[in-house]
Amino acid sequence: MKVLVAIKRVIDPYVKVRVKNDGSGVETNNVKMAMNPFCEIAVEEAVRLKEAGTVEEVVVVSVGETSCQEQLRTALALGADRAIHIEAETGLEPLTVAKVLQSVMEKEQPGLVLMGKQSIDSDNNQVAQMLSALTGRPQGTFASNVTIDGDTVTVTREVDGGLESLQLMLPAIISTDLRLNEPRYASLPNIMKAKKKPMEQLTLADFSVDASRRQEVLNVAPPPERQGGVRVASVSELVDKLKNEAKVI
Repeated sequence: MKVLVAIKRVIDPYVKVRVKNDGSGVETNNVKMAMNPFCEIAVEEAVRLKEAGTVEEVVVVSVGETSCQEQLRTALALGADRAIHIEAETGLEPLTVAKVLQSVMEKEQPGLVLMGKQSIDSDNNQVAQMLSALTGRPQGTFASNVTIDGDTVTVTREVDGGLESLQLMLPAIISTDLRLNEPRYASLPNIMKAKKKPMEQLTLADFSVDASRRQEVLNVAPPPERQGGVRVASVSELVDKLKNEAKVI
């Protein structure tokens, strides 16, 4: 069975994000970039399934600028077999990405599609659900455990009330949550081997997908700075501040 893993290039989660002076977005020039943390978990799960003998091939795919190839090479160093890079401008809307992945699925015919539940830059949490709707494949979101048995996959997913188990018929689409696994580090020998692994390069024009924008970002602003705390002399003063200043009661 083949597993297709979708990954995204984002600002490194340990970097302090700065808003551009014109408020059009966040600054990405000369900023350290990395693979989306949830996508790392998806890659790790695919590699573990391969190591267990459940799957035969792990294919990673990313949609974005040429710089995305850096993260694809990282995924190859972590254990993926080959990569597909689809050249496109950054900031594509989730529906556009889902339609591109639909075309990739039609071409690759994977038995399982894994992706992070959301990216840490836009936090939309939409692509997996949209891809499931477009392809008519069953989906399991927020997965904290994945077990494949023959033609079915059992997904334990995290919900507000606790844990929920779903049994899906393959091929299926699964989005990964934080507690699914702990991603490994790429060793130096595997980093060197990744340079020789195949990477197919395509463009958005190869998929006949309408990339026109349906949303417009009007302004991006940093959150207000936190104010220092104050001491109160009595409970009545505390209640007064909570009621009249904080307006929480």
